[in-house]
Amino acid sequence: MTRPILPRDDTYARGLALFEQLHGKHSGKQLAESREALCPDFLTMTMQWAFAGVLDRPGLDLATRELVVIACCVVQGYLLPQLRAHIEAALVAGATREQIIETILQTMFYAGGAAVNNALGVAAEVFAAPVETAQA
Repeated sequence: MTRPILPRDDTYARGLALFEQLHGKHSGKQLAESREALCPDFLTMTMQWAFAGVLDRPGLDLATRELVVIACCVVQGYLLPQLRAHIEAALVAGATREQIIETILQTMFYAGGAAVNNALGVAAEVFAAPVETAQA
């Protein structure tokens, strides 16, 4: 295991709390744990920058932010593990299945039919599995 170099401060703790809220009970947690063992600084950067620095900003609610990330994952086309984690997080944050499907469909001109089809397949798998949501 690599030794962490970056300090883990209150920004890290704030990011980790948001991460746990959105990803703590599903596939996002396994992705993070696998990186912690390999490169803890990657996880530190993710918590401090992506979660505390971006996702925790005012202006958009968490469900909307997750829908934006879903669209980005679809357009990239190859981010299927991340897409799964963010579909799950969107449900946790209160997004509906319809909003997630419409977000995926919205990317058709930009991502292409194959990427949208693959994303819909991931969404169907997530919807078929139980995810602890804010709506429950």
